[in-house]
Amino acid sequence: MFDQSSVTRASSDAVAEVTRAVVQEFLAARVAGDTARLVELFADEVDWMLAENPGVPWIRPRSTGAECAAQFTELMEHTVPEDARASVDAFLVDGADAVLMGHLSGTVRATGKAFEGPFALRLTVEDGRIVRHHLYENSLSIAEACTPDR
Repeated sequence: MFDQSSVTRASSDAVAEVTRAVVQEFLAARVAGDTARLVELFADEVDWMLAENPGVPWIRPRSTGAECAAQFTELMEHTVPEDARASVDAFLVDGADAVLMGHLSGTVRATGKAFEGPFALRLTVEDGRIVRHHLYENSLSIAEACTPDR
């Protein structure tokens, strides 16, 4: 007797394993500052979402894999790398989707001000590449850190 649910479950498990592996590679490339690898991991066109924050130079609309990968370089140009911290408290995978939740902090180079807060990152992987990158973070803390004292 043929059990279609077993085939579907096995297929879903295989998709989830690919998703988990790609996200782990993405995290390793971010930590290493490997922009070339990030370009390879992002699809040619990416559904990028990060709340607009005009006062923050590294937060802007992006849509190509190269633009998405460049966000890391721009972030490092505008923040103090040795003060950057990120921890992942949860890493959930459901098929092609992954959600990471945690905490991030850093210091803006131009102002010397710190920012911090929780984050959630939703990534979607198709054909071994990231096609969706939606980041939810404490944008108010980051905007305040980018604002010079008067």
